[in-house]
Amino acid sequence: MWTALVGAFLFICGLLYMAWEALGRRRLSEPPRSSEDKRTTLEPRGQGLRFLGPVRNWLGVALMAGGAVLLLFGVP
Repeated sequence: MWTALVGAFLFICGLLYMAWEALGRRRLSEPPRSSEDKRTTLEPRGQGLRFLGPVRNWLGVALMAGGAVLLLFGVP
């Protein structure tokens, strides 16, 4: 029973950590910096998919993997 609870806790912590890393490093609502920039969106330029890379999310992936292992194999 305890292994399932610890596994669920680790999995949720890994998921929350990855969300924190994706959202916590930049400002989400910056107005355009120049008057020439006529964009109507608040999304920052050049975001791309770098925030999903394994370099920034290795700890979250490790927590989720450890939690998944405990959930799958920890309960007899």
